[in-house]
Amino acid sequence: MAAFLAVVSAMCFALAAALQQRGQFALANAGSAVRGVAGLIRLVAVPVWLFGTLILLVGYGTQGVALGHGRLVVVQPLMVTTIVWALPLGYWLTSQHVVRRQVLGAGVVVVGLALFVLVGDPDAGVDDASALGLVSCAAVITAVVVVVMLSLRTGTAPSVRAAALGVCAGLLFGLAACFAKPVIEDLHSGLAATAGDWRTWTLLGFGFAAFLIQQLSLATGQLAPAMAAVSVANPAISVILGILLFEERLTRPGWHVVVAAAALLAALGGAVLITLANRETQLPGEPTGRSGALTDETLR
Repeated sequence: MAAFLAVVSAMCFALAAALQQRGQFALANAGSAVRGVAGLIRLVAVPVWLFGTLILLVGYGTQGVALGHGRLVVVQPLMVTTIVWALPLGYWLTSQHVVRRQVLGAGVVVVGLALFVLVGDPDAGVDDASALGLVSCAAVITAVVVVVMLSLRTGTAPSVRAAALGVCAGLLFGLAACFAKPVIEDLHSGLAATAGDWRTWTLLGFGFAAFLIQQLSLATGQLAPAMAAVSVANPAISVILGILLFEERLTRPGWHVVVAAAALLAALGGAVLITLANRETQLPGEPTGRSGALTDETLR
């Protein structure tokens, strides 16, 4: 059940990203391209962006249920499939270029994750983590995100900027998932207990920050590197935090652990391949035109 819901969440996240980027393209066509956080406010008036955001909320809901029934080291790696769904959706909805190496990378992601889920078998772990552990990890990840964002320059290539912002969003999404585990447990005690828990508001804060950064990543017009970066950073940090904070381990015989770890690394490598194979997609209004046709030249 948890694995199925995780894949459903990944599908929702991919569709939401494609629709939100379509909304950003609509603004760019109208001469109001998003150039910063302040520019995101204009997106509220774009129906397709709002629809994408609604689907994103559905994805958050199914991911929360998945985390309530499963473990971080299983649920979060399945988020890598977001980039697999994002490729065709980006091609259909926002005329993104899709090249043969990206299709190959998507295949590697699917095979790697299938092996990881079939071979890996994490133990029960714990449903809560110490406040000190959560705060320490949050501080370190926040510092990394701030450094990466401050290092971005005005002249940074769109694909590089999309990937860097995607990594930042993925790190914060993964951190938010760690706070979601104890918050979901609080829900069993009622809404009052949940609302009074500092971890609930921390979850919402990191989730909202990740949402804003991801919108800036999508605003570059580079859907593939933006989503691939999120799809790699999110599960990578989630697996690390699941091991450190929630004592989740792969407990089957040694060769199972080796195969499961290799399969997960292969899946992450497939997502990286998708990013490296990206072809620039120009934002509407940019000097260089772009075409959404999937031609033989595109597939080389």
